[in-house]
Amino acid sequence: MKLLTMHDLNMVDSLSFSFKGTFDATGGVEPALTPLVDALEKYADGWMPTLVKSTRKRRYSREAVWRAIEERRDEYGSIIGLYRSESPAVSLVLNLTLAQGQSTLRASLDVQPLPFFREESSRSLAAVARAWAAQYPVAYASAHSNADEQLADSPNFGRDDREARRDGFDKIYELFWLNIFGPKLVESVGRERMLSTPAHLVEELPNGSILLVLWPTAAEFASEEARVVQARAHVHLRPDLDFDSVLRTLRERSAALVPVEPCFHPDVAPFLSRLPDEFAISERQRKIAELNAFRPPVPEEWLPVAHPSDVANPERVLESYGELSEGLVAALHTKVPSIMDETAESLTHLDFYFWRENFPERYT
Repeated sequence: MKLLTMHDLNMVDSLSFSFKGTFDATGGVEPALTPLVDALEKYADGWMPTLVKSTRKRRYSREAVWRAIEERRDEYGSIIGLYRSESPAVSLVLNLTLAQGQSTLRASLDVQPLPFFREESSRSLAAVARAWAAQYPVAYASAHSNADEQLADSPNFGRDDREARRDGFDKIYELFWLNIFGPKLVESVGRERMLSTPAHLVEELPNGSILLVLWPTAAEFASEEARVVQARAHVHLRPDLDFDSVLRTLRERSAALVPVEPCFHPDVAPFLSRLPDEFAISERQRKIAELNAFRPPVPEEWLPVAHPSDVANPERVLESYGELSEGLVAALHTKVPSIMDETAESLTHLDFYFWRENFPERYT
């Protein structure tokens, strides 16, 4: 059973839900996390994880979750994964930092593909987010397109890593499809202002947090209508921002995600067709457009007829070429298996390997 990997997440867009809450584990991890599992089982219709992974894989059950947490537990906490191998693919990583008093729950949920989240599925994700946020207080949490988050430079939002780690989401840098604002952030903006945000759903939770959903369906986040709502809501919460500028940026991000049909020059198409998947999903369409426009240079040298040798010992030179090629095969036959076939396609695979490894800069 194949599990969703980081490589898979970069192939097509997914819905990414990042959640960091606190809880009291003094009464035990199982009772503290039961509400989390309750919400998943009740609301995750159509995208419920089916596997639990720690030191081994098990079919999903509550008992499997508790056993996995204990298997991976150390003096700092525990990390386990919940997965769904069939479509939609799901990866839910639970990272628990266990301490006396207040413990921390970090949940990273990715569901692929993003178009799965039409109205009903979007409501189910919002229900899980609502239940978790009501039980495990957060400073901020969000769910959105993975690709668009990259374009927004989340979670740094233009800051360096040190500043982003130090300050966190201390003001409304960005609005995503689903947002949960903790009490401190709510008060910094103004509770009444936040509750009056023009959006699809604005709901105050019992612990003072506010759940804000911009648009009914996560899959339509990049539509013109959804972007207008996103810009209007952002400017409502950040009156210092200019609506036209915010909307222009959002439209540029939407344009960057519009699929571009690969149409590479036939002379280099076998090589270029392998490149797009190596770029971040947020950059891929722009890269495809650049590669479509690429034209290989016209050859500067032609050898239509044989020329007399200009080396003293042609046989020795040919022999040295053979030694070099044998050394290349010995060094790369496991990383580029097709090199053993000695075909034209082998050269394409070799070129791709050298490009990905950044030769010659990396080794000279």
